[in-house]
Amino acid sequence: MGLFELRASPPRTVRYLLGAGGLALLLLVWWLVTIGPVETRLVSPVVLPSPGEVFGSFGSLLNERGLVQSIAATLKRVLLGFGLAILVGVPFGIAAGSWRVFEATGAPLALFGRNLPVAALIPLTILWFGIDEAQKVMFIFIACVPFVYSDAVRAIASVPDRYVETAETLGASRWQIMTKVLVALALPDIYNSLRHLFGMAFGYIMLAELINASYGLGYLLMTSQRRGLSEHIILILMVIGLLAFAIDRLLYFFQRGLFPYRPADE
Repeated sequence: MGLFELRASPPRTVRYLLGAGGLALLLLVWWLVTIGPVETRLVSPVVLPSPGEVFGSFGSLLNERGLVQSIAATLKRVLLGFGLAILVGVPFGIAAGSWRVFEATGAPLALFGRNLPVAALIPLTILWFGIDEAQKVMFIFIACVPFVYSDAVRAIASVPDRYVETAETLGASRWQIMTKVLVALALPDIYNSLRHLFGMAFGYIMLAELINASYGLGYLLMTSQRRGLSEHIILILMVIGLLAFAIDRLLYFFQRGLFPYRPADE
């Protein structure tokens, strides 16, 4: 089967080489459109600084604008808000997937929460929790918990009935079927879903950090835009991308160790 066969997945090494090639091509195009004196560039440095100008500004971003403190503040808010969403959404999702009468009860709320524009939660969370750290954490919680709940329900409901019927034949109680059959078989899918949803939560926090924040990557983006520091904007976006990639790879590493019998999407 060739690389260009329909839906054919290339070998891992080839995937990595293709990905590196795509990044190299992007950097080359970026360098070409920003090369030379400011007056002769294809793209104004106000719109797109050169790679040298962007990477050269890293020192000022790190030392003068508190990059490390902002990274720590953003990660803390995401971990607290998303952790709370897991503590609430996963148990309720397991219960709803196990007893579908609960799923029918919660389905309208879950549907409403998943389709609610996330920006609309900003004024609501400010009204309920003020403008300090609690608002940012609860914003992540409220934005993510419908998705965590729905994915947990889907994972439990997708367990084949034959496993439940076998457990019933062997005399297992309802509690044993839920904990030792449904949860045990659905746990890899639940973990994989949480891994992907964490990336969504990491994106959402940028909105919350526009409100009354002293540190945070979203706060840095907003202040960079106000000051016209386009090189810092691009650099912060790179930092966000690298952080998200590193966290995803860490979660994937744990996933492979926890569930070696279930292949996971990279």
